[in-house]
Amino acid sequence: MFRLGLTGGIATGKSTVSKYLKEKKGLPVLDADDIAHQIMGPNQPILTEIADVFGDDYINDDGSLNRQKLGALVFNDDQARQKLDDLTHPRIFSAFEAQMLELESAGTALVVLDIPLLFENEQRLTYDAVAVVVTTEHTQLKRLMQRNALTESEAMARIQSQMPLDEKKASADYVIQNNGTPAETYKQVDQMIDQINQTIAERS
Repeated sequence: MFRLGLTGGIATGKSTVSKYLKEKKGLPVLDADDIAHQIMGPNQPILTEIADVFGDDYINDDGSLNRQKLGALVFNDDQARQKLDDLTHPRIFSAFEAQMLELESAGTALVVLDIPLLFENEQRLTYDAVAVVVTTEHTQLKRLMQRNALTESEAMARIQSQMPLDEKKASADYVIQNNGTPAETYKQVDQMIDQINQTIAERS
């Protein structure tokens, strides 16, 4: 089974590409953010550990995680972000492996692993290829401020908390430029999938 790692920077349009791969190309997409939301849902065991590490005020009265408050902390404090990663990442990658095993057993030829911090996570999973979705910093900033209702300085702090896009591009097998129209972006995705399908055919 061919494993395609999909990543990008915050607000570069990775989710748009992921959705296109799933809905238009019919590919199975395993999403790290979806898994993280599941394991950090209301009254999940990990919330007790989060309360122990960060304090009870990060858990709402209804037993759910105060995502906004925790997000504000970890995006501005490297040490806090590392502590959260240490709690969540082992569970996320364990869930990934279990789901990939199911897909492989079903004879799936190609799976997309949608992982925002793929390079930052020290390659805990193995990939046959990695695609990175990029855009300009100006576009990132504008999208992030609009999408998350952040100030410019808050948005910039989130962008700068991640590995620079140039470094991700240098380590990727495919670079999807998401600066133009959706059609231009999708054309690049189509070309990438055509190449990967050719590689899969040559292997078999």
